[in-house]
Amino acid sequence: MPQSIPPTAVSFWEAFRFWLKLGFISFGGPAGQIAMMHQELVEKRRWLSEGRFLHALNFCMVLPGPEAQQLATYIGWLMHRTWGGIVAGVLFVLPSLFILIALSWIYVAYGHTTLVAGLFFGIKPAVTAIVLHAAWRIGSRALKNKLLWAIAGAAFVAIFAFGTPFPAIVLVAALAGYIGGRFKPDWFKVGGQHGPSAKTWGAAIIDDATPTPLHALFRWSRLMTVAVIGALLWALPMALLTTTLGWAHTLTQMGWFFTKAALLTFGGAYAVLPYVYQGAVTHYGWLTPTQMIDGLALGETTPGPLIMVVAFVGFIGGYQTAQVQALVGPDYLFLGGALAASLVTWFTFLPSFVFILLGGPLVETTHGKLKFTAPLTAITAAVVGVILSLALFFAHHVLWPQGFAGSFELVSAIIVLLAGLALFRYQQSVMRVIAAAAPLGLLLKMGGV
Repeated sequence: MPQSIPPTAVSFWEAFRFWLKLGFISFGGPAGQIAMMHQELVEKRRWLSEGRFLHALNFCMVLPGPEAQQLATYIGWLMHRTWGGIVAGVLFVLPSLFILIALSWIYVAYGHTTLVAGLFFGIKPAVTAIVLHAAWRIGSRALKNKLLWAIAGAAFVAIFAFGTPFPAIVLVAALAGYIGGRFKPDWFKVGGQHGPSAKTWGAAIIDDATPTPLHALFRWSRLMTVAVIGALLWALPMALLTTTLGWAHTLTQMGWFFTKAALLTFGGAYAVLPYVYQGAVTHYGWLTPTQMIDGLALGETTPGPLIMVVAFVGFIGGYQTAQVQALVGPDYLFLGGALAASLVTWFTFLPSFVFILLGGPLVETTHGKLKFTAPLTAITAAVVGVILSLALFFAHHVLWPQGFAGSFELVSAIIVLLAGLALFRYQQSVMRVIAAAAPLGLLLKMGGV
């Protein structure tokens, strides 16, 4: 087909097949997933133009939540209305949910065997290097001046030295960005925004000059309908949990806690993981620090958004918490874990769908306006410091598993260095690093190290 002629219109079921395929192959974290969608939808299939793609991505990056999953939801909505967005977003998440439930079951059932323990012996040090690399990657893009560096440093000290709750850090950073955007606007014109591009791969179905589809035009009636339905989809399950199980029950608290986590995922999953750790490990005791690191390792090896590690947290909490065990019975612990994993996935991702379907028609009113983007810039800077604290937390538990008074794990330190070299020096993908670290850990464990 000539590049000057757009492809024929894509049917709902053709798009359905693409989103289903994407759900199973979307490895590589948000950067890899966004690049994959760009290659498939802009360059290869020409479903939408470069400009429309970046316009959608800019909006998704302003929102809390997994930007790659939100981008898929937005494009699905733009092409095939509300159900198109729901299908695209659900299929981006569903395969990874099923895979993580299966892997979580294997982990709790066989985690102490030589095979599984050996694999994690290599993966956990690699994850430490991966988180450190994430801090560097985000920081190199976001910290463009000394003020943003100062915000990142303050966030690091706040969470690492004083244990400041992550929501407080986000609020203070947003306030700093709002004030800074008014008095020092030039300092806040960076951080997460994607400028326009002159690249073109030919005419697209939804091109730069294509009029906004009728269903994507702003209407107050539609906004109110989406807001009411979204609120009910959250309130009804929460009310059911509260009335049948009680507010203090583990499943009810999981629903409430992961709702809050969903609203704090500025900067991606690495940014909210310290908050999840503070709540799930320290406050509620749903899992141990070691299990949290193992869960992140599993999340790195599965397709879908990395924030899907919450499914692992839910499964482990549901599997080994007395209240859930009493609910399902001692013979159905897998059911308790799967139920909790599904529940936390619902409450974590529901806000993302509501944000896209609610805010999609308003994109043009916020795009490029500094008063909306400056708080995001400051939050992104703070996130760099938070992620660095997470890397040091992982390093502590991997290199000194019995605390600083215990022995230093020299072999784990070597794996951290090798993984860091692969990531920083040779720009290897996360999947390749984990694929190399897992068998190395198994060999060392079988060798009696």
